[in-house]
Formats: sequence, C-alpha cells, structure tokens
Amino acid sequence: MVSLARKNLLKDLPRFLVAQAGIMFAVSLVTIQTGILRGFTESTTLLIEDSATDIWVTSENFVNFELTEPIPYLELAQARQVEGVRRAEALLIGSGRWYSDEGKLTTLRIFGFDPEGQLFRPGEVSAASLEALNQPYTAIIDQSNQRAFGIDQVGDTARIRSLPVEVVSITEETQSLVSSKFVFASLKNANAYVNAGFSAELTCQLGDNGLNCQNAYERAPETGAEALPAPGPLEADVPITYILIRAEPGTDIPALKQRLEDTITGTRALTQAELVEETRAYWQERTGIGFILGLGAVVGILVGIVIVAQILYTSVSEHLKEFGTLKAMGAPDRMIYGVIVEQALWMAVIGYIPGISLCWGLSTWTLASQGIIILITPVSAAGVFGITVAMCLGSAFFAIQKVTRVDPGIVFKA
Repeated sequence: MVSLARKNLLKDLPRFLVAQAGIMFAVSLVTIQTGILRGFTESTTLLIEDSATDIWVTSENFVNFELTEPIPYLELAQARQVEGVRRAEALLIGSGRWYSDEGKLTTLRIFGFDPEGQLFRPGEVSAASLEALNQPYTAIIDQSNQRAFGIDQVGDTARIRSLPVEVVSITEETQSLVSSKFVFASLKNANAYVNAGFSAELTCQLGDNGLNCQNAYERAPETGAEALPAPGPLEADVPITYILIRAEPGTDIPALKQRLEDTITGTRALTQAELVEETRAYWQERTGIGFILGLGAVVGILVGIVIVAQILYTSVSEHLKEFGTLKAMGAPDRMIYGVIVEQALWMAVIGYIPGISLCWGLSTWTLASQGIIILITPVSAAGVFGITVAMCLGSAFFAIQKVTRVDPGIVFKA
C-alpha cells in the first residue's frame, strides 16, 4: 500500500509539484505571520525583560510600557524611604526628532536612565560606553537604526531637536517593531533633549487667494557640544516616567507594591511580569495588529486546504477503477482509506520541509538587514508542522468521501 500511495502521487509529476508549491505557500504564510506576531509582541518588552527591576512604579493612568502619564522626579526620594526598597532609580521616556548630518528627519523615542545605576540597561553595553553617557550630549543607539539615523560608526554626530548628539556606543536587540527609533541617554541629557525647543519663522505673502504663510524651522547653529552649557541635574518637578524598584531580599512583593502605591499617591506599581503581560496584551488585543496577522495565517491554512483537497480529490477520481478493483477483491475500507491518508501525509512532510527552511532563512535575513524579528522557535515550528498535517488530513476527508461511494461493479463496466 505504501508503493501505491507514492505511485498515485508521482504519476502526474507537474500536478504534484503544483500541490507541493501550494503547501509550501501555506506553511510559509502561517510561519511568517505567526513569527511576526510573536516577534513584534516580544520586541515591545525587550527592555523590560532585560532590566533587573522587581517593581515598576508609574502613573495610575498607565496604558502600556511607552504610553503612560509622567510623575514628578521628587517621587523618587519618597520611594527610597519605603520599607523594603533596596534601590530606586528613575527612568524617563520622551519623544523627539533626530536630524542627521544630511538634514534627514527621523522621529525617536528617547530613554533617560542613570548610567551608574543597576536596574536599567539598553542591551549589552560595556562599562566604558555607560561611562561615556555621563558626558554632555551623548547617546547610544540600536544597530538596527543606524541607517535611519545616518550613523556609520561610533563617534558620528547628529542633532536631536536643536541640540547636538554624539553616538558613543551601538547596542543590539533593543528596538521595538511598533515604536519610533530608540535612543538611550543619561537622565540629564535625555531631559535636555526632550525639552529642547525650536524656533519658527512665518513668511507671509499677499496673493490672489489672500494671505499665504509658510512655517519654516530655523536650524540650530552648527556648533559642537563644547559650545553649549552642559545639561544640569533634574529639578524636583521634572517629569519622569517610571521609578524602578529593587526589593530587599525576602520582601513580600505584593505588600511592597501596596506600600509604594499608598506612599506615592496617584501611582500604580507593577511587577516585571505584570508590565510585560499588560504591554503585550495591549498590542495584541487593543490594536488591529494581532487580528490582521492572525487573519493572514488563517488565509494561508485555507489556501493550503483547498489546494491539497483538489489534488487528492482529482487523484482519487482518476484512480476510481483501481480502488473499485481493490474493493472487488475484498480489500477493507480502512486499507483504501490508508492509501489516501498516506498520500496526504507525504504531501504534508514534503511540503513542510522546504517551506519551514525558507522561513528560517528569511527570518535570519530580515533580522540582520532590517532589524525585524520573525520569531521561529522549535515549539512554533512543531506547531506549524502539526497544522500542516491537520490541513492535509482534513483535505483527505473530501477524497475519502469520494471513495466511500465507489461501486466495485465499476470494474466490470465498459
């Protein structure tokens, strides 16, 4: 029966190759869509998971990691006085605009932290790189953003709003796929960049259609950082985004969370796991991204089912006399069904292997060249294989229905 199943598949080689191409397409679409979904959701929490923080204190109006209201810097001192707090550090998240030396504009998300702290790190960076952040107007960027920022190497300069910036280090695997480009700086530098303004001039002319005005942004003078005053320390009323807490060993974390919320009014305390869960849930459930990527995976499965069902059904139709002969010889139905099921399994395996291999190569290329994570793990690869087998076996059901109605007498008809 094994040879019969293979012969049925390989009898019409072009049709068989078309079927395998359809299965490869379905496997690739499901793998890539689910990989992008997993990759983008995990990318939104890379910085959270890489931190050494037990509790994140932020505004009670928290939505997700990057979307929350600020709290005053003075609250950091209060947090340090709470029983059970071993260490507390500030984290500032703000927005800005990056101007390369060529004048190209890129939006950015800037993270201000204490380079001498212990609770926040922008990926794998050396102690010397962190020390360099203490210099005025310096920053670290992610490797995936070099092209967008117009940065070729460490030491290159650009401008954030109206202030200069020197790149002192390049990190990796910190960028979220759904956010503006990440920039990491000291608290003092980040505060200066976030609050740096711009000057604007209105040029107006009287025309046939009335007064026409254009808004032109005046570029900052081309001066180095040494010509500017160094950013000063943060004032008590400067807004920050999070207070990062490391608890004393053996501290009851839920009780410490409650004490922090009671001490610092208008705030919410979240553990690292809670912050990760709520941020991922926001992007998966409260935006359309998860739905769209999931819909693409479903479309891939449906396409695969249609193609495989058509091939199997056609194969059975062309071999009705052979199946009728087997029935006339007394072959049980389960033996005939086994031929069809085996054909479906062969199609699943032969279509899956090149499909998943293509996806592995594509994920490696996109990460290296575009910084886009298509996350394919052994577990997810096994899950896609299970979906492929189920897809092909489901398609075999239609062909089995055709064989079930075969009359053995067809063998004796002219």
